[in-house]
Amino acid sequence: MNPKPGFLATAIGSLPHDDPVQAVDMVLANIPEAPNWPQIPRLGLNEHMEAQYSEGMPCVTFERAKGRIYFDTAKDYSEAFATFYEAYMAATEAKAGAGDFSSMAITPTFSKGIYALESRLKAEGRKRPYVKVQTTGPLSFALTVTDENKRAIYYNEEFRDVITKALGMKCRWQIQKFKPFGEQIICFIDEPILSAFGSSTYESVKREGVVAVLKEVIDAVHAEGGLAGIHCCGNTDWSILVDAGVDILNFDAFGFGETIAMYPQAMKALLARGGAIAWGVVPTSPIIREQTPEKLVAHFEKMADNLASKGIDKKMILEQAIITPSCGTGLLEVADGEKVFQTLRAVSQLLRAKHGF
Repeated sequence: MNPKPGFLATAIGSLPHDDPVQAVDMVLANIPEAPNWPQIPRLGLNEHMEAQYSEGMPCVTFERAKGRIYFDTAKDYSEAFATFYEAYMAATEAKAGAGDFSSMAITPTFSKGIYALESRLKAEGRKRPYVKVQTTGPLSFALTVTDENKRAIYYNEEFRDVITKALGMKCRWQIQKFKPFGEQIICFIDEPILSAFGSSTYESVKREGVVAVLKEVIDAVHAEGGLAGIHCCGNTDWSILVDAGVDILNFDAFGFGETIAMYPQAMKALLARGGAIAWGVVPTSPIIREQTPEKLVAHFEKMADNLASKGIDKKMILEQAIITPSCGTGLLEVADGEKVFQTLRAVSQLLRAKHGF
């Protein structure tokens, strides 16, 4: 990252509000250097994690009465796939920065938050150091959404390829949209399902396949000049993210702070190539009511010292640290969500003051 983030504060996508303007107000007040557009699941199915990014994908079907989406693979989808791939090829083969990814746009019907943040930043008429956007990752999407027979669509190779490419296009569309408002655009790929990687439930999901689909979306972010982050709010094999080429590794450092030290070579490689670790030290559950910024700073310092004890330069860890909540706040009460953001800002400021950033 350029410059080194030095305890930059940003957030995960979802917020607990039902008013996008109020959500943007809170974002800009607390993470002004790297605001993100708010996902607002309280507005309904369209803003839920997978549904929000399904718009425009071939054969996606909504069962709104059941709060469900699925892919209808029983009908002839050859024409729909041909149309998709034509748009994909035209967009990705265009000159850098000039591709038209509007076929995978996220419209106001599926995101009020994108347009609320865009409107505010446009009115400001200046660039922020960073703007953060996000997408549901291809693994979490394709292992959660099913076909008409309730089989995870990940196991259909044709649809898995379309979904992976479509999510990459959505990343590039977002980066293009917010480039006028940020010196750098960060795009997080949200992969909570990685915490189940290696379990019996997903024993047929192999490491090389996981790396390949993540790398394809990361490459799409890079092709548009963005910084690619991956967020996982549980424990996983963190070396997978590094091998896939991620720039920012974001994890729940409140609940799983010791885990990245189990992968010292991967963390050393990430930091050596200029990447960042985004420490989710601010919890996103009602336990936030019991926390103070000072307690969370102490927690971070313990985790950073633990990582440094594995032979990684402490100065590099601090310079290339980002501070985030442990996950999204969409399921919290509004007051708790606002405390998460206020605490996030305070933790970032305390760490910057302590370490001279």
